[in-house]
Amino acid sequence: MPKLEVVAARTDVWSQLREAAEAAARSEPHLASQMNAVILSHADLSAALSFQIARKLGDAELGAMSVREVCRDAHEADPGIVAAAEADLQAVAERDPAIRSLLQPFLYFKGFQALQGHRVAHWLWKQGRDTLAFHLQSRMSELFQIDIHPAARLGSALFLDHGTGIVIGETAVVGDEVSMLHAVTLGGTGAERGDRHPKIGKGVLLGAGAKVLGNITVGDYAKVASGSVVLKPVPAGCTVAGVPARLVNCPTGEAPARTMDHTLADIVYDFVI
Repeated sequence: MPKLEVVAARTDVWSQLREAAEAAARSEPHLASQMNAVILSHADLSAALSFQIARKLGDAELGAMSVREVCRDAHEADPGIVAAAEADLQAVAERDPAIRSLLQPFLYFKGFQALQGHRVAHWLWKQGRDTLAFHLQSRMSELFQIDIHPAARLGSALFLDHGTGIVIGETAVVGDEVSMLHAVTLGGTGAERGDRHPKIGKGVLLGAGAKVLGNITVGDYAKVASGSVVLKPVPAGCTVAGVPARLVNCPTGEAPARTMDHTLADIVYDFVI
């Protein structure tokens, strides 16, 4: 199977997704009806995305048709939601060597799906519709084991690899082009209210099981090693590791979230950040 080409333009995302769905329908007739219902019967990415979110999050209390209507309203009011989904698909294509086409993240990757559900929940939150926003958050937590508070502000071109166990708190901010693996926590350090969660810069790589706690900043293009507990700010472009986390090298590299390079330097500094 040839390596998936990274999508160069937004308009290519929808065409590549449709081509992948058509190929899947031909090669696996048992899934042809699914490909048609979720992707091929729709005119654009927004419509397909609304259908996909609705079929995942709809339940007895809030049916799929209602969820779909909410998604359509959100996409129409804020086109940036769909643009972010396109960038997220591009990010998966660039950073995940396991995928064969854009079809896998769109249909099957819960990290991608949780992001798109959160973007709608966040739009609802900004409209003051917090109860419905919390309902969608709850459904995503039940289905995907990914818990993102609807008030959390997330950038675009994000990659939640595997996704299971990710927790992102209410006042957390995640910049563009961030990659994080399963069991990452962006949490608080106590029961205080107000601005209490981490601010993650652009292009940061958060390894599996990393815990970043408190109203601290992880600078642009930094890297947090798997299993680390970060309680103090991390300088831009640096790598931290350990419990508690300490600096292991600066600079860490130009784009750790894009390369997905989880290796560490041999030399560890003697001071705690």
